[in-house]
Amino acid sequence: MGKKTSKKDIKKENKKETSNASASKSKAQQKNTDSQEVSKEKELQEKIDELNDKYLRLYSEFDNYRKRTSKEKLELSKTASEEVIIELLPVLDDFERAIKSTEDSNDCAAVKDGVNLIHSKFKGVLTKKGLTAIESIGKEFDTDFHEAITQIPAPSKKLKGKVVDEVEKGYLLNEKVIRFSKVVIGK
Repeated sequence: MGKKTSKKDIKKENKKETSNASASKSKAQQKNTDSQEVSKEKELQEKIDELNDKYLRLYSEFDNYRKRTSKEKLELSKTASEEVIIELLPVLDDFERAIKSTEDSNDCAAVKDGVNLIHSKFKGVLTKKGLTAIESIGKEFDTDFHEAITQIPAPSKKLKGKVVDEVEKGYLLNEKVIRFSKVVIGK
């Protein structure tokens, strides 16, 4: 019986050693797994930090862009009319000269010619900037270009639904309506 116990003892010892060895292996594997998890966590944290940094930089860049474009738009709106005003200054000078000359002159025809000259010069400057008058009289009424003030009985059947009279001229600036023609329509 001594032999059996010793074999049993040996088997138990072997089992203990095997279990101790496997326990130490599992502890080593667990430590290895833990260190891998820690390194993965560090790696993921670094990735998160990098992405946050990129996000903050991109946000700051966009915010700066938005502020810069807003400032540029404001400056543009302040100075947009500068070019037109510079070109209108000679017309203003001509009006001042005309006013001075009418104080001393009794010749109505010369004053009329001077005013017509200034008018054509003024109209030329505006035309050069893209302004065109909307032709209305005798045309079909079009709500895209005309604003009806009133309707009157048409003088002829041909003028029914058409513009009979123009109260105020309409204008296009570079093919865009900036003021509608105020018209009287025949019915």
